[in-house]
Amino acid sequence: MRVRLQQTALEMFRERGYDRTTAAEIATRAGVTERTFFRHFPDKREVLFDGEGKLRAALTASIAEAPGGLGPLDTLFRAFRSLRSLLEDNRPFSKPRHEVISRTPALAERELAKTAALTEALAAALKARGVADLHAILAARTGMAAFVHATVAWLDDPEPSLGERLDLAYHALKALLTKLDD
Repeated sequence: MRVRLQQTALEMFRERGYDRTTAAEIATRAGVTERTFFRHFPDKREVLFDGEGKLRAALTASIAEAPGGLGPLDTLFRAFRSLRSLLEDNRPFSKPRHEVISRTPALAERELAKTAALTEALAAALKARGVADLHAILAARTGMAAFVHATVAWLDDPEPSLGERLDLAYHALKALLTKLDD
């Protein structure tokens, strides 16, 4: 039911726009009551942001399980790469989701808030591994920016692959940091 509501909402947001679609209309088209809709999602925005908790759990678990000798950026990109198959499997939903969010200022703002919260969780996970506060925060913020860039570029064009885009972002970020040291 949850997936059906998400798919229905996404279809309607694409057809009519997010602001012109109500939770009641989504529920009706999905063949359920509005009450059922709200049992699954606290509001209509969350139909598009439902996977954030799973993403956070997967990333923080991967950070916690990373080998001890890895630096903060290596640890983060190892975690980002661990999501590859999940993200690739979800691309048919994620691409139109991204398009709806990009066209809707309130949703774009929500996306930024969710990304900021996820970034804080990554920094906390790095700190739990013994990374100094400032290094953990800077690594999480720059790593997340590179991850978002790679993911959005891949959603816009699937070639090169997500894995290749993550590798490109990782190497570009490492090169940038090396040049900053000069």
